[in-house]
Amino acid sequence: MESLFDILALVQVAAGLYLLWQGISWLAYVRKRLRTDPGFYAPRTAVICPCKGMEPGLERNLVSLCEFDHQNYAVFFVLASESDPAYSIVKRVASTSRVKANVIIAGAPENCSEKVNNLRVAVEQLPEEFEVLVFADSDGRPGKNWLHRLVAPLTDSRIGATSTMRWFLPNDNGLPTALLAAWNASVVTLLGPHNKNFCWGGGTAIRRSIFEQLDMLDVWQRSFSDDYSLTMMIERSRRQIVFLPECLTPSFVQTDFAGLLEFTGRQIHITRIYRPQMWATAFATHFLYCLTLVLGLFVALNLTLASRPAFQVVTLLVLPLLLAALRGALRVIGVTEALPAFRSQIMAQSWIYIVLPLLLPFLFLFNFFSTAYGRRIRWRGIDYELISADQTRVVSR
Repeated sequence: MESLFDILALVQVAAGLYLLWQGISWLAYVRKRLRTDPGFYAPRTAVICPCKGMEPGLERNLVSLCEFDHQNYAVFFVLASESDPAYSIVKRVASTSRVKANVIIAGAPENCSEKVNNLRVAVEQLPEEFEVLVFADSDGRPGKNWLHRLVAPLTDSRIGATSTMRWFLPNDNGLPTALLAAWNASVVTLLGPHNKNFCWGGGTAIRRSIFEQLDMLDVWQRSFSDDYSLTMMIERSRRQIVFLPECLTPSFVQTDFAGLLEFTGRQIHITRIYRPQMWATAFATHFLYCLTLVLGLFVALNLTLASRPAFQVVTLLVLPLLLAALRGALRVIGVTEALPAFRSQIMAQSWIYIVLPLLLPFLFLFNFFSTAYGRRIRWRGIDYELISADQTRVVSR
């Protein structure tokens, strides 16, 4: 038992050192991007934001989309129905916006998710004048320079899309909210200066000409996930997806345990359908981490009860935790530099992003087990069946 733990622990330490090195490289990339001049490329841009239901700070979030320091753009808010609880807020924001803001009613989806249907209908109705499409989420609150920084790199025609990621800021002191913020934070460092980036639906910019070349309207007609399907098509075209940490999007969040498990489970479930290899690799990685910790505690307890020295076991048990905490600290440093306006709040809640990740693999493992079978997903009141990555069925509304 001790020998097995020693082997597993050494593997975890080696993996931890590698991930720590990746974290250092990620921080260097963040700082390099923050020093990069975005340039002057500012084409006519359509910001498309699908909306559904109420969420923390919704009105302020939507207003932020109308306040960018980017003169040449218009906003398109899209809802499935006028009966949506968010409709009155959306209409009020659009009517008082300093830039042209439109409200589109997309109707109910048939063979895709409601969000994807909203996006499809909005793109179909766009005037020809718009050269760039930007997709945003209603739960984000981007800064004034966000749009220009997201769009400007597209001056390089070799880039397929630019994208960023959300950073959850807890709106309460509850454990479920803190776990959700920590869970999401771990995703941020998956993106960086490499060719394995993916699009995030809450902050992606793409040239309209490329979007049409990819035939995305047809792809989305049967898709559940807007960002995974867009990522897949860009990869097939052998174009690059550039991660822009300077465009990290703060998102205020508040949830309970049911909401935590629904959100995290849905993300992992979607990954199993769209990226099965990634899902399997992550499953194995988190399983081995959890097995190592549980086995280490068992061995250390047995040695203590037998009055035998347990220093080596405890050291090997603590080292992976320490390395994970250091990665979390690097994450916090990078994000506070990318989001200086929220520095004080992030620092005050830094324990969420440094301490909680030590135990997050157990939450991930629960997500993996709970999504290992089945293809049905409930998202914002609608049940879907994900038959495949390019086929979706609406089960019930």
